[in-house]
Amino acid sequence: MTTAQMTSGEPATGPHFDTKVVVVLNHDLAPWQELNVTAFLMSGIATSAPGLVGEVYRDGDDTEYLPMLRQPVMVMTGDSALLAKARGKASTRDDVSLAVYTRDLFTTSHDEANRAAVAAVAAADLDLVGIALRGPRNAVDRIVKGAGFHD
Repeated sequence: MTTAQMTSGEPATGPHFDTKVVVVLNHDLAPWQELNVTAFLMSGIATSAPGLVGEVYRDGDDTEYLPMLRQPVMVMTGDSALLAKARGKASTRDDVSLAVYTRDLFTTSHDEANRAAVAAVAAADLDLVGIALRGPRNAVDRIVKGAGFHD
């Protein structure tokens, strides 16, 4: 499904997904930060359940490429309050997978340090710059209500 089909209301061809994947970025990030946060958050979503990643890609010369997520990803933006509210709602649901990226992670250099930086702060006090969610379409829509499409 193309981004144009997702936002234009045109009927999409291909499979219908019962779940939705959304990344919400803080609107105050620099472009390099937006890309970095999105990449890290999507790595978490891709590992959140079996079957999310499709098959290996092959070109016409039979060169293999890594498989990718099987369903579209919506990238949206919001302010700190929206991110905190959405994180709170998502964290209470068993049917929603949640990944977080905090501002502190821009200063760390490896996975262990990233986890320690998040663990050092209470959930309500996390300085979120991005979250990613995967869950039932209607639940995810309600959780991220108020976020705008990234432009």
